[in-house]
Amino acid sequence: MKILVVLPRFPFPLEKGDKLRAYNQIKSLAQKNEIHLFALSHTGVGEDALEEMRKYCKSICVARLNKLSGGLRMLRNFFSVRSLQLGYWSSSKARKMFRRYEARVCPDVVYAQMVRTAGYAALSRNPKVLDFQDALSMNMERSMSMHRGLHYFVLHYEFKMLRSLEYNACSTFDALTIISEIDSEAIPQHKNTVIDIVRNGVDFDYYRPVTMEKTNDIVFCGNMQYKPNIDASKYLIGEVMPIVWRTHPNAHVILAGATPKTAVRQLAGERVTVTGWVDDIRPYYAKSKVFVAPMRIGSGLQNKLLEAMSMGVPCVTTPLANDSLGATEGKEILVGRDAGQLAASIVRLLDDEGLRLSLSESASVFVKEHFSWDAAGNILEGVLKKAVQYHTSNEETEFED
Repeated sequence: MKILVVLPRFPFPLEKGDKLRAYNQIKSLAQKNEIHLFALSHTGVGEDALEEMRKYCKSICVARLNKLSGGLRMLRNFFSVRSLQLGYWSSSKARKMFRRYEARVCPDVVYAQMVRTAGYAALSRNPKVLDFQDALSMNMERSMSMHRGLHYFVLHYEFKMLRSLEYNACSTFDALTIISEIDSEAIPQHKNTVIDIVRNGVDFDYYRPVTMEKTNDIVFCGNMQYKPNIDASKYLIGEVMPIVWRTHPNAHVILAGATPKTAVRQLAGERVTVTGWVDDIRPYYAKSKVFVAPMRIGSGLQNKLLEAMSMGVPCVTTPLANDSLGATEGKEILVGRDAGQLAASIVRLLDDEGLRLSLSESASVFVKEHFSWDAAGNILEGVLKKAVQYHTSNEETEFED
């Protein structure tokens, strides 16, 4: 098939979860298909990033968006009762670029990532598939519980707009995909519409177990300008670790990840290291006794947990994160429902090397069985083929009528 992929961000480098998903899906689909990439971008795209994607894409078109103009479009959308995110990622110039690019490519199917790009893909008369990735409305709804006042009002507004976008997408696209069952259930039309589950995966060759001296006690990583990761970092240091430090006063925490916001940088201290961007996250996993992902808000699947488990690092997380992951509590992962339970799980692992080893081995087996990029790519390819067939059969029916 000739596949036109539409993304809200250029998929390389891999510092965000949506980029990681897009990159690996393109890489997998490119094995048997011809890929053409249309990517929006609010920042410049370097030649190194372009060269990386040219390995898998027959052609690439980048539509550069202006952040200031995006902000003005968000304001306009607010007064016209439309999604703020849709305003930020929308542009009449980019839409014209998309139309011209699609006409030149003549794809068999258009594959768009996230409702942010739905407005572009909807312009196409070709078969089209939307990857919700996460239920963004659920992410927004969970964030609402953490705020009050004006911030709550804005989040509640965007929650309603995203719900509407997700609902309408069910009748606009020939097929739909999403990352987990939990996210699928949060889509308004999920009971009346087939939404195929296409999970994320792990590069098992890259994130393989490595024997290194455990010089770090606890590590948490992620894009540190992403709200759920900021909240998790503050929760870990402000509420969970004070309980751990009662019995393990020297336990050290590393918060590793790109572009840490001020709220994260301010957490640094004698017992907390904030690294900022790291070229290779693997040593931080390998040298740590415990990986903890204390997620309280957000949606989708936590790639950081998949990577840590693949490397055999014992993991502690919350029900919110494990519901999408589906690991067996007590066998493949430890789960804490509040700060006290998270702290108790961390202490158990710090004190019990046998438990760490058992959890490490079970977790590594679990992700290898359930989270392969190649397996996910095969499922996605099947969804795209199904969309083409569905679209073609509908066209033939309309013609006959």
